[in-house]
Amino acid sequence: MAIIPQKQLFKWDEIEELGDLERLRLVLDYLPDEELMRVLEKKRGKGRNDYPVRAIWNSIIAGVVFQHINTESLRRELMRNGQLRQICGFDITLGVKGVPSSSAYTRFLKNLMKHQKEVNKMFDNLVKMLCEELPDFGEVLAIDGKAIQSYARRRRDEDEKPYDGRRDIDADIGVKTYKGKNKNGSVWEKVKTWFGYKLHLIVDAKYELPVAFSVTKASRSEVKEGHVLIDEMEYRAPVVIGRCLYFAGDKGYDDTKLITKLWGEHEIKPIIGIRNVWKDGEETKLVSGRENVVYDYEGTVYCYSPKDFKRREMVPGGFEKDRETLRYLCPAKYYGVECQGKDSCPLKSGVRIPLSEDRRVFTSVARSSAKWKKLYDKRTSVERVNSRIDQVFGFEDHFIRGLKKMELECSLALLIMLAMALGRIRNKQKDKLRSLVQAA
Repeated sequence: MAIIPQKQLFKWDEIEELGDLERLRLVLDYLPDEELMRVLEKKRGKGRNDYPVRAIWNSIIAGVVFQHINTESLRRELMRNGQLRQICGFDITLGVKGVPSSSAYTRFLKNLMKHQKEVNKMFDNLVKMLCEELPDFGEVLAIDGKAIQSYARRRRDEDEKPYDGRRDIDADIGVKTYKGKNKNGSVWEKVKTWFGYKLHLIVDAKYELPVAFSVTKASRSEVKEGHVLIDEMEYRAPVVIGRCLYFAGDKGYDDTKLITKLWGEHEIKPIIGIRNVWKDGEETKLVSGRENVVYDYEGTVYCYSPKDFKRREMVPGGFEKDRETLRYLCPAKYYGVECQGKDSCPLKSGVRIPLSEDRRVFTSVARSSAKWKKLYDKRTSVERVNSRIDQVFGFEDHFIRGLKKMELECSLALLIMLAMALGRIRNKQKDKLRSLVQAA
């Protein structure tokens, strides 16, 4: 029987093809914001009633979807667009007088920043709902840190006023170094510095959707925050942690403790790039208890023929979970290459190397295997999500100042991304069900 490949239930390209109003309707219909609305309504109580809580919240969501860089730009859109006012829930009989003032938006946003906990809960609920809709959601995760430039002035010295409206006193300097090799073997290095913040993001590599995030000052170490995010996911997204098989990240997350935590505590196979920290120009190291087996810092294992002492790369033979060992096979036996010493070689049946030989070099997926290389490429899914944050949600050109506000704005963008995806999936499922009913 022929196997018919199943069409992927969600692709972000489908969202980009929708119009702004269609995307907004998806978000407003599927954003689980009821608890937040109750909290905000209760807090206002009998206080100032110069705006409807639900309507102004919906309009802020619309501002993110429509890429308005500030509230004044959003207010102008609301005043000219009666349809948008109606969708958001403003009293259409009031006309432009129903649009909240700038001060009303300022008060609302200040209040909203005090309820980041409720906003984060919405994010967690959306991740949970996507897990219910997509059985493979979370199986392959990828992590990276995104630089967010602050366009405000820096505080130059301690004697300056702490805040005058033009400076960002929370932001600091971030540095990230990129290294690689050219085709000719020469090494290149690029150092990026910025003043601002850092968005630490874990995404599902298949669907390119966020599952965990945090916002910090730019100087915050990626690997340290990676530990925090994984620990938080244990109680904020336990389904994802339990479902995850592979976790990909670049060399910035090369850390023995992180690699050990992923496999030792969660049985998640780490697919993390490695830095060369070997000293004295070492090219290879001898495997413990072996005379003719060596490995390099990238995890490639070699054997030496006992006859002519020629070095050959051994073949990755898989991971043995019960033994926590990686198997490597004889290249002469597996590939059929000529080897004078294959008959007398103690490696003709292969060799087992325990992960404990070097936890950074030897992981539960052999670094030299084709499988590892294929999975490592999936880390680029984070880069595409970061690109959408810039291009679709306007972070390339923003006026956000302060860590709390930056956290709120990032979380709103990620919430909207998840709600769009959930709405699209559920609508497609409805259409599919309707077509089945019609066919019957």
